[in-house]
Amino acid sequence: MNYNMNLKYIFSAGLILTAAIWGFAFVIVKDSLEYIGPTWMVGIRFTVAAICLSLIFIRRFKSLDKKTFLHGCLLGLFLFTAYETQTIGCNYTTAGKNAFLTTVYVILVPLLGWPIFKKRPAWFVWLAAFLSVTGIALLALNGETGKWYVMNKGDVLTLICGFFYAVHIIGGALFVKDEDVILLTVFQFLVAGVLGLAIAPFADAPLEMSLFGNRNVVVSLLYLALLSSMLCFCLQNIGLKYVPSSLASLFLSLESVFGVFFSALILGERLSFKMALGCVLIFAAILVAEVIPGFFIKKTEA
Repeated sequence: MNYNMNLKYIFSAGLILTAAIWGFAFVIVKDSLEYIGPTWMVGIRFTVAAICLSLIFIRRFKSLDKKTFLHGCLLGLFLFTAYETQTIGCNYTTAGKNAFLTTVYVILVPLLGWPIFKKRPAWFVWLAAFLSVTGIALLALNGETGKWYVMNKGDVLTLICGFFYAVHIIGGALFVKDEDVILLTVFQFLVAGVLGLAIAPFADAPLEMSLFGNRNVVVSLLYLALLSSMLCFCLQNIGLKYVPSSLASLFLSLESVFGVFFSALILGERLSFKMALGCVLIFAAILVAEVIPGFFIKKTEA
């Protein structure tokens, strides 16, 4: 029991590191999106990540079976759909609403996971999810248009993104229990990358090869491929072996907190009182999710 609890805490920290890397990515890609289309970026990042991860773990392919291949491809479809709908949705709505509506997965994961895992989420999971979503709302919804409550095409696409990301998390939690995590990750990257490269010529402007002479673009793509994709999704998929999917979604939602922190630190963006309160609520959600279960376990053991 103690060994499993220690692993849970270790990989919980890994999920928080994932959120930090994703949060910093907002700063990294901001300039590059002026030069390269979002679908090209999605396609390139996942293709590069798939190639690099395959080369590092090439010996794993000896144990590849049909089930792992098919499950990896299915996760790749969910992954691409989530990223693509989020990116397109951002073109039609404000950045704040885009960030907030994406995190609907914090609520959807325990809801969708309930009938699949046949396990009702504990009351503190719902409390933590409520605190987290409230905090993200305060953090992201700054009323840029004065009518943040109005739904448009971009909002609907972003909600679709949140749904598919929730399905991606649940699918990962379901498949990683008995299958090779690395191979699952490789094939979901490959599918997401191929779909992105196939759709990009129609969704974005033609790709100019001269862009790869731009240092900012190259650094951005390498960061997205090697850190945001290869490292982070490995941490996420391995973490789902030891951390319940409902709690994992809470840890990953810290991405919005880190995004605001790094934007304020590096880009000099202003952190308002409301945004700071949102950060506090999200951290409170993490504490609720982590401290309360430990309290009940100790009480039971006593």
